[in-house]
Amino acid sequence: MNKIKIVLGLLLVSFVFSGFWSDDRSKREIKNEERKNRFIEQQSRIKTSRETLNLLYKQVPKVRTQLLKSYGYATFSNVGVNVILFSVESGEGLAHSNRSGINTYMNMQSGGLGIGLGARDFRAIFLFKTKRAYDKFVKSGWEANAQADAAASYDETGGATGGAITISKDIILYKLTKDGLIAQITIQGTKYYKDENLNKFY
Repeated sequence: MNKIKIVLGLLLVSFVFSGFWSDDRSKREIKNEERKNRFIEQQSRIKTSRETLNLLYKQVPKVRTQLLKSYGYATFSNVGVNVILFSVESGEGLAHSNRSGINTYMNMQSGGLGIGLGARDFRAIFLFKTKRAYDKFVKSGWEANAQADAAASYDETGGATGGAITISKDIILYKLTKDGLIAQITIQGTKYYKDENLNKFY
């Protein structure tokens, strides 16, 4: 009789705790799946960033040296931009520190009234001359205003800087598609901000 009670007791304990073990295992599986998906998305953005930089190098070869000398850069892609009377757009990208080698994954989003030209596979590349400018962009984000749609800037010798747009004394912006540099696509009202999910480390 005592043996039966012991066996029944063990079975009961096993049944009760099996739910906890199963739940704990499920949580681990979910976290592992999240890590896997996060890694895949990060690699996808790194690949797109490299493609974007190569597109820029073809249009402005000397920007490669300029980029290497900068504190960091950020690249964004927005596939299927369509600016007619009202636009709601979103995109994704990353910021890279040349000093630390660390990537910070970011998003972009905009919406508003305006008349412009549609563009497929619109890209934006920011170059940051200083740590302060880079850190502020990454940590606090940035919202484009009318200044971001200014005409191409010129260097001190009077020559065009290869289609670059000066956002501030420490930030330069390039806008392009696969067909080349562009100036007619407005980015006013576009917000750039950190992707909290992709920047998790667990």
